[in-house]
Amino acid sequence: MKKIMITVWVLCVVAASPCASLAAEAKGPAPAAGAEADYRIGPGDVLNIDVWKDQALTRLLTVLPDGKISYPLVGELSAAGKSVAQLKKEIEGKLLRYMTDPVITVEVRQMNSYHIYVLGRVNAPGRSILVSNVNVLQALAIAGGPNAFANRTRIRIFRQEGDRTVIIPFDYDDVTSGKNLESNILLKRGDLVYVP
Repeated sequence: MKKIMITVWVLCVVAASPCASLAAEAKGPAPAAGAEADYRIGPGDVLNIDVWKDQALTRLLTVLPDGKISYPLVGELSAAGKSVAQLKKEIEGKLLRYMTDPVITVEVRQMNSYHIYVLGRVNAPGRSILVSNVNVLQALAIAGGPNAFANRTRIRIFRQEGDRTVIIPFDYDDVTSGKNLESNILLKRGDLVYVP
């Protein structure tokens, strides 16, 4: 009896394993650490807002440094930190007072807010405006790589999280030799990479 119960338990475990992996595959790959699921609008981004059949409400707007935009009939509203879909829904809701069933298109024409900084002993330090996610090695490549005097084992990433700054260590030599590859993280908007 004991052998039968153990055999049944083993079969259940073996049968459950493929199901669990299939369920994980059905969900699709998880977004990479540091990557934003939906693009978030930020200060400096240029937005095109278009209302179907109403050219007077079509506007090309730049998000101000405080994260706000000003739009006819709606007034001032906060755009920074919202996805395009969230901003579209908010504008539609406010326009319902003045028109029935407004059809709105919101698009980001220029992504000027997704930038990172690379400072210190690199060949081309400064700010880089990005159009896609980059990891630390890619950011260093954009900055021309560490120069001959750089301490490549003590690179630091400074990341603002709320009201505190998080410091993430990065060892260039380890990563380029195939070790500690998990430390080659995707950078977030506003991250600063410092090469001593």
